[in-house]
Amino acid sequence: MAIEVNGKSFETDEEGYLADLSEWNPEIAAVMAEADECDLSENHWEVINFLREYYEEYQIAPAVRVLTKAIGKKLGKDKGNSKYLYELYPYGPAKQACKYAGLPKPTGCV
Repeated sequence: MAIEVNGKSFETDEEGYLADLSEWNPEIAAVMAEADECDLSENHWEVINFLREYYEEYQIAPAVRVLTKAIGKKLGKDKGNSKYLYELYPYGPAKQACKYAGLPKPTGCV
């Protein structure tokens, strides 16, 4: 499978995750979000950028529980909770946000 962004094709797996993480750019995230009828706000980008930094440091895409705790530590309790994250990413904060961030599917996500 593939998605098209600005006339260029990017390979994805069967669930829509980017095959080559190094090809990620913000336009790819926007196209993926558009396909899910999600308008990326500043809050969405905050989580996406957090995930990219987390992945760079730990080389793993965090599961939702780890993500929630880590975001709470960095961005505060008002953002580090499941309710807030599910409002932003209704298909699953770890799963959907990692996809938009160009990361692999988090371990333990179905």
